[in-house]
Amino acid sequence: MEADRARKPHAMPATASPWATRPFVQRSDSWLGDWWLGTVDVGTWLPLAWYDVSLRYRRSLLGPWWLTISMGMMLLGLGPLYATLFGLPMRDYFPSVAIGMIFWNFMSSTLNDGSSVFIAGSSYLKNSDMPISLFSWRCVARHVIQLMHHMVLYIPFAVWAGVPPRLTTLLFLPGLLLLVFNMHAAVISVGMACARFRDVGQIVASTLTFMTFLTPIIWSPESLPERARVVLDLPFAVWLALVREPLLGRAVEPRTWLVALGWTMVNVAIAAVMFSRKRRQLVYWV
Repeated sequence: MEADRARKPHAMPATASPWATRPFVQRSDSWLGDWWLGTVDVGTWLPLAWYDVSLRYRRSLLGPWWLTISMGMMLLGLGPLYATLFGLPMRDYFPSVAIGMIFWNFMSSTLNDGSSVFIAGSSYLKNSDMPISLFSWRCVARHVIQLMHHMVLYIPFAVWAGVPPRLTTLLFLPGLLLLVFNMHAAVISVGMACARFRDVGQIVASTLTFMTFLTPIIWSPESLPERARVVLDLPFAVWLALVREPLLGRAVEPRTWLVALGWTMVNVAIAAVMFSRKRRQLVYWV
C-alpha cells in the first residue's frame, strides 16, 4: 500500500467529482474552434461556477441566500419610496421595480466581474491549454446562479400584485437566453480590453453607474415624453424589456426584439474581432 502511494503521489481521491478527474479540453488553433470547445465544455465551467458561489459563502449559515435577503431588503425600501414619489400604484410598481433591480444587478455585476475575469485566471492561462471562452462562461454562469436565487423574490411580489400566470410568461426564457449570450460576448470584450489596459475596469464601472439612470429600472418607460423615448433603444433597456414584459403579463413589441437582435449583432461582432485577433496575445497581458 505504501509503495503504491509512493508511485502515485498525485492520484485523485476516490471521492473526487468526475469533472475534477478528467483533463481540461485543450484549446483549438482556430478562434472559432476555441470558442466552441469552451462553450460545449459545460462539465467544466458549470461546476467551477457553482464552486465559486459556494466558496464565497463557505461556513455561512444561509450561503447564497444572503444575496437574496439583501436584495429583498433593498426592494422593500425602494418600492414604497419611489412609488410615492412617482405617484404610481404599489401593485403596478412593485413587480416592475423588482424585476428591474434583479436583472440590472445581474447585468452590472456580470460586467464588473467580467472586467477582471482573465486577470483572475492568469495562472490557468499561463500553465494550461484551457479554451479561453471557458473563463467567460464560468463568469456568466456564476452570476446566473445568483440570478436564480434572486428570482425567488419575484414570486411573492407577483402574487401580491395579482400578476396572472399565463403561458406567454414563458416567453421570458428566449429573452433570458439572449441576455445571457450577450453577457458572454460582453465579458469576452471587456475582459480582454481590461487585460490589455487596466483602466478599462474603471471605465466599465463608471459607465454602468451612468447607465443606471438611463435604464428603466426604478422609473416606468410609460412616464417618458415622446422626444426622450430614444433611451428605450439603448442595449440595457431592450435586454431588460425582453425579460420584464413577459413576467409582468405583457407582450414584447416586435420592434423591441429587432432592436435587441441588432445590439446583439454589434456586441457579438466586437467580441469576435477582439477574440480572433488578440486571443493569442492575452497570455502576455495577464
